[in-house]
Amino acid sequence: MQPRKHLLGLEGYSRDEILEILDHARTFRAVLERDIKKVPPLRGVTIANLFFEPSTRTRMSFELAEKRMSADVVNFSASTSSLKKGESLRDTVENILSMKIDMIVIRHSATGAPHYIARRCDSIVINAGDGSHEHPTQALLDLFTIREKFGEVEGLKVSLIGDILHSRVIRSNVLGLKALGAQVTLCAPATLLPVGVENWGVKISHDVEESVTGANVVNIMRLQLERQGSGYIPSLREYSRIWGIDTERVDLMSENRLIMHPGPMNRGVEITQDVADSEDSVILEQVTNGVAVRMAVLFLLSPLRREVEGD
Repeated sequence: MQPRKHLLGLEGYSRDEILEILDHARTFRAVLERDIKKVPPLRGVTIANLFFEPSTRTRMSFELAEKRMSADVVNFSASTSSLKKGESLRDTVENILSMKIDMIVIRHSATGAPHYIARRCDSIVINAGDGSHEHPTQALLDLFTIREKFGEVEGLKVSLIGDILHSRVIRSNVLGLKALGAQVTLCAPATLLPVGVENWGVKISHDVEESVTGANVVNIMRLQLERQGSGYIPSLREYSRIWGIDTERVDLMSENRLIMHPGPMNRGVEITQDVADSEDSVILEQVTNGVAVRMAVLFLLSPLRREVEGD
């Protein structure tokens, strides 16, 4: 298949393209189990991690993936940059690119920021989360985790529950799950569903018990209070009572089941302590798989690979 230059989102990605990434991720997951975990595919490639929003898992995961593949890594922090002096996003990026950066990993609060950068530079751009739009590598690691557990995604019943409106993870997950043939349900209060969600081609529910009954996978979205104004929910206690996932609701799922959460978790709000730490939970496994998936994405988009293949 024709390789893509950037990973800006999963919109338009085919089943075969997604499976190619997941297959490579399986190879790199095996690398992470070795005593010596470093491999040379990105030796000589310089990667800039531009994180304009706080991040723990995604930033560390990308940086570890880059270093495991022998890349030269430059980390950018908005809090200590010239943005504090009034410099624009465009000027910041252009100055970074003038240092001959090969690949850019960017997280930004503005929807479309990675697309904006990709249109204005020759470097390879990977979206690490833009606003409430997409978070493609998180969806890919979720798909990888599901596939490794079940062997196949097609036909599985997957319920995505929580703050759908503000979640960039949701949009990428829906695109990826649909491409691989899963039966997808979105469950949330009406106030936390985006306009036009009925056109996404998935089932919409406001009933948690209905959504989890018979489900193979429940992926729980964090209540993103930092993105919300007022009036979305009556209170945290009320939200937890009506929408939170506890052991009683887990018992309604299929016997062959997974509990997932992209993190960070609000324990006691959208997920109870015992569910988060249960044997059905693969939350920490998602974090481990994230490194392998990001290694696969970096490898497939690498400028060195393009040179070898004559692209």
